[in-house]
Amino acid sequence: MKLLIVTAVEEFHDQVMQLFKKAKIERFSGSEIDGYKNPESLLMTNSWFPSETGGAESSMFFSFTEDDKIDTLFGLIKVFNTNIETNNPIKAIVVPIEKYI
Repeated sequence: MKLLIVTAVEEFHDQVMQLFKKAKIERFSGSEIDGYKNPESLLMTNSWFPSETGGAESSMFFSFTEDDKIDTLFGLIKVFNTNIETNNPIKAIVVPIEKYI
């Protein structure tokens, strides 16, 4: 079992959900996040008005899942990313789990 983490701009939220479904990853969690390209953009967007945000609306998904499902998802993400017209590909990483209960 490994920890899978996937990030994407909000525009691709529904597509990520479909990719998880195709990879048969049925249990996962998600959260809305702000994405930044570099630390300078974060500093430049600080303001006196907390309602203003400079980050890109993004989503983060994570799942504790098996290698074969991760391999399938990575293949699907690779194909998806080759067909997009933006500079914001879906990104995914895998973290090994040493222990779990």
